[in-house]
Amino acid sequence: MRRLLAVTALTAVLLAGSGCAAERPERAAPPGSAPTGPATGGPASGATTGAGSGAAGGNAPEVCAAAQRAGETAVRTYVEELGKMVAAVGADDAAAARTARDHISTALTDWRSTLRRESTRAEDAQLKTLLADMAAEVGTLGTDVDSIDETELDRLRQRLDQLCAR
Repeated sequence: MRRLLAVTALTAVLLAGSGCAAERPERAAPPGSAPTGPATGGPASGATTGAGSGAAGGNAPEVCAAAQRAGETAVRTYVEELGKMVAAVGADDAAAARTARDHISTALTDWRSTLRRESTRAEDAQLKTLLADMAAEVGTLGTDVDSIDETELDRLRQRLDQLCAR
């Protein structure tokens, strides 16, 4: 039961970051008006775009899009395969659990590689550092749901959303 609760909590945390990307157009506002933040009142609430806003500069739109796309894909795969792995373990199906674990490992490796690559491409120093931090955090994720630091991962994703907000 504890694993099921952990998987549910992890799913909510990881997918919340994916939802932020979908909210971005709602935050965009015409020049001169105040943009609206997410309903959660998170760190991006009330943030404005432009100088001093925390939004990344330079080639950030391309870098952010690639990092966020990779994250959404990895999170989706991670959640799906983690559910399969937990079900397989519950059914004593070692082969299916191993296959799911391998898919999770591949998804996380791909995400980490993309974050590292985009970190080197980023012209904005804050974005470069954040992507490197996220790559390190993704590298610590494993298939043991009890060992995942959802709070830190969520904090990094929120910061990425803030830096990538346009």
